[in-house]
Amino acid sequence: MKQDASFFEGKDPVLIYIAKKLREALRLEGALAEAGIDYGVETDQYSGGVLFKSLRTGAFFYVLPETAEAALQAMQQHGFKPHVE
Repeated sequence: MKQDASFFEGKDPVLIYIAKKLREALRLEGALAEAGIDYGVETDQYSGGVLFKSLRTGAFFYVLPETAEAALQAMQQHGFKPHVE
């Protein structure tokens, strides 16, 4: 289920995905909710483009470390590639 920022206070959330489009973010929210995984999402900027780099806004998805593996499995079942730092 989608959680607000207070859910993650004092914890070290793991970034699992950056959605670049709204449709993609909504699909991932559905996949995580269906799997019963608590997650947080916030908008932030990322660098995109190959020849012409620019700052773009995306939806950054976070989970707690203890649920990261289950979240990654749910993502892969729905065709998402996890974010790798």
